[in-house]
Amino acid sequence: MRKFLWHMWLCVLLSLFGSGCAVRLSEPRAPAAGTYRHRLDERVMGVRRHYRLHIPSRSNPDAASALVLVVHGAFSTPQGMERMSGFSELADREGLLVAYPAGAYGVMGLLRHWNAGHCCGRAARDNLDDVGFLDQVIDDIRRRVAVDDKRIYMVGLSNGGMLVYRYAAERTHRLAGAAVVAAALGGRASSQDDWWITPAPEMALPMMIFHARDDDSVPYAGGVSPRKGGEREYVSVAQSVDFWVRNNECRPEAMVASLYDGRVTRSVWRDDRAGNDVVLYTIENWGHRWPGKHFSNRLAVDDPLHGFDAADKIWNFFQGRTIDLQGD
Repeated sequence: MRKFLWHMWLCVLLSLFGSGCAVRLSEPRAPAAGTYRHRLDERVMGVRRHYRLHIPSRSNPDAASALVLVVHGAFSTPQGMERMSGFSELADREGLLVAYPAGAYGVMGLLRHWNAGHCCGRAARDNLDDVGFLDQVIDDIRRRVAVDDKRIYMVGLSNGGMLVYRYAAERTHRLAGAAVVAAALGGRASSQDDWWITPAPEMALPMMIFHARDDDSVPYAGGVSPRKGGEREYVSVAQSVDFWVRNNECRPEAMVASLYDGRVTRSVWRDDRAGNDVVLYTIENWGHRWPGKHFSNRLAVDDPLHGFDAADKIWNFFQGRTIDLQGD
């Protein structure tokens, strides 16, 4: 009994400090449904890097499943991203695997962030290989559970979205689709620094983007970030969209629809040849946060955005999109 109480209080304390209390992945038997925490061999400042993996309740251990990596923003945590995004609940409905990688640097499990090339913090200054870390996460999961290599997708918020932009360009061959929220594919830490822009992708890739017009952390129109004290700058949403529209050889003119009583504008640039569309959701009066039920369900029931769920829209976009693996 005393041991149980100690474990319970430890879980509470770890949750308060952002570390969570997920069960560790066991070997070699296939894990049951639930969320697991697994550490990799890679160490940063003596601490082994880790990720969380959600095994859906609708899981067949003998069947290869789609895998979605959901990357948290700067100074956040994998468990915070799991709670905020709603992807684990979606996974239980749809029968897919969801992984939540953890940024390397942090204090007592908090303040984790990523090297997206131009952002952010110490991870960028130290040129941490976070693209390589995401490779390790994917490969480690593939060794432990049955993953459909044709259906691996990536989603990111803010600094995590910036890393997704970078990974999508540098490892395009590994993904069947990507989605970013409140992110930019280029920027610089100050006017004294050089601009860093995501490199040219290896190939076309379906891309979905969400961004609030009033985002004061990563401005929709680009330029200096008001929240960052007038130093950090980002490229605009229009530039980020154009980057992928040109890369995917989509139609230059978008099909535009006004949704949710005008609070959301959906713009779609079609790729008529291969279906590598680019989709942009522009949201009014939303700020710099995940556009999902964790926040939208708190709105008044008559608010047009009540129940808005980015995870559901992202998964609908990903479904049916597969990568053409070499040799198939």
